[in-house]
Amino acid sequence: MKILVTGGAGFIGSHLCDALLARGDDVTVLDNFNDFYDPAIKRGNAAALQGARIVEGDIRDESLVNNLFVEGQFDVVVHLAAMAGVRPSLKDPLLYQDVNLKGTMVLLEATRSRPGTKFVFASSSSVYGGNTKVPFHEDDPVLTPISPYAATKRSSELLAWTHHHLFDIPTTGLRFFTVYGPRQRPEMAIHKFVRLVMNGEPIPFFGDGSTRRDYTYVSDIIDGVVRSIDQCEGYEIYNLGESETTSLAELVEAIGKACGQEPIIDRQPMQPGDVVITFADVSKAREKLGYQPGVPVSRGLGLFVDWFRANNPSQSEV
Repeated sequence: MKILVTGGAGFIGSHLCDALLARGDDVTVLDNFNDFYDPAIKRGNAAALQGARIVEGDIRDESLVNNLFVEGQFDVVVHLAAMAGVRPSLKDPLLYQDVNLKGTMVLLEATRSRPGTKFVFASSSSVYGGNTKVPFHEDDPVLTPISPYAATKRSSELLAWTHHHLFDIPTTGLRFFTVYGPRQRPEMAIHKFVRLVMNGEPIPFFGDGSTRRDYTYVSDIIDGVVRSIDQCEGYEIYNLGESETTSLAELVEAIGKACGQEPIIDRQPMQPGDVVITFADVSKAREKLGYQPGVPVSRGLGLFVDWFRANNPSQSEV
């Protein structure tokens, strides 16, 4: 298949491109290599994607996107590019709205030039907001997102639904639950905590440690995305998570054990936009996609620390 992956040089995107190239798909990556984190990391990811076409550009650039569709004749668009992160979105909500909503709409409109194109896009567990009913199911109300990032992800789901309703383009939205693993963005909790522990520096510890997250290893996420590509029909939303929760206190303790060093805790208040729990009900993805997550946090953290040591030898020796 001919597949366009937006954000394909990023953490999840580069892993997805690896999987698609390995099975023989024709892959085009569209990425703007912005400075949300060190662009050299993404350029390194892109350079390793042997056989993919790398296009540097912005998803908001209508002319560029439309020309790509004409040239590429894509069978599938996997839309992962976005301004990410709950806390940063509180600082610049207008940028998040512009990139995440306009960019999504530009891509959706481009699919009209090739009506058979499937559209698979990344949403987020953050759309569930402060829901207290757990685990979260796709049919639960998602009317109260509590950060600009979450609001843009829920709005993208609505835009995609409207576009599917009007033009009958097969569309699948994927609500990712706290993805981690090799190449994880450096500002994300597990990567940041491992780096700080290795350096003997304090970990910012928000709240009393009781908040819980459904941490999902990247290989499980990629399995779900690939299955969604192959089974994209109608309009569907799926949770992709590990369907287990780990408290912040448990996570920090486990990271310390995996690193072989005692974490230093810097206690801070809960942050605006943070939720108390994320917990994925993945029964729909199991039933319809054959999704079967298989890497619990107890194993995934060890795999991540092994990768970190291999790629940061100077820090691993501290």
